[in-house]
Amino acid sequence: MTAMRIESITSAQNPKIRNLLLLQEKSKARREQGLFVVEGRRELEHALQAGFRARTVFVCPELAGGDSFAAQNPGPDTLIVEIPQALYRKVAYRDGTEGVIAEMEVRERRLEDLLLGENPLVMVLESVEKPGNLGAVLRSADAAHADAVIVCDPLTDLWNPNLIRASIGAVFTVPTVCATSEETIGWLRARGIRILTAQLQDSSWYYDTDMTGGTALVMGTESTGLTEIWRRAADAHIRIPMLGRLDSLNVSVSAAILLFEAVRQRNA
Repeated sequence: MTAMRIESITSAQNPKIRNLLLLQEKSKARREQGLFVVEGRRELEHALQAGFRARTVFVCPELAGGDSFAAQNPGPDTLIVEIPQALYRKVAYRDGTEGVIAEMEVRERRLEDLLLGENPLVMVLESVEKPGNLGAVLRSADAAHADAVIVCDPLTDLWNPNLIRASIGAVFTVPTVCATSEETIGWLRARGIRILTAQLQDSSWYYDTDMTGGTALVMGTESTGLTEIWRRAADAHIRIPMLGRLDSLNVSVSAAILLFEAVRQRNA
């Protein structure tokens, strides 16, 4: 077994620091290198438990502490880079992340990799643009113990640091895949999972719709909603009552309402 490698860096101009910042800022760099960034002890723990491998971990000893970081057990081949507090403040997105930032190896999941329960609950998001919204949906999916989240035709990558932060690691705890809408519809139908699309037109109240069997809750963007392919594929159209002057909720709020209605029905 290879011994854990440790080195120290003090300069913000060091190539390793510059590459860390590049991975945080550019999706192209993440794709080309097959790496993404996880900031925070809790998020790193979730990633490691999900089987993701840490390539490099940047640690601020003053903030992390020996015991708190050793508990992460990132693996014997991981490079540990110790950096001073002033440099950590420059590369960290937020305070309170326990002095740990890691470069992780991307591990792509496919629809075929998803393992479903007897009556699966799946959240499907079409062309969601904002990583913060997707991260918030993943938190709700984790809380509702959804079997999977499928992101169709995504406009943001799953390894965006804002998404990982907003999900507080739920992108690792909830099986999450990207696929086209066509692939996802075929996959759902092959498994007998009922497709419920959230839309205003020709729809029923969400609480009057059966969600006790295998269910896919499908949502689109706040601005344009779902595309026609999902409207045609739906087994039922559902909507949330809007009693004010506005006609829509934030997609993450709507997702939470629908997910926990499924939970309510299944535990009634």
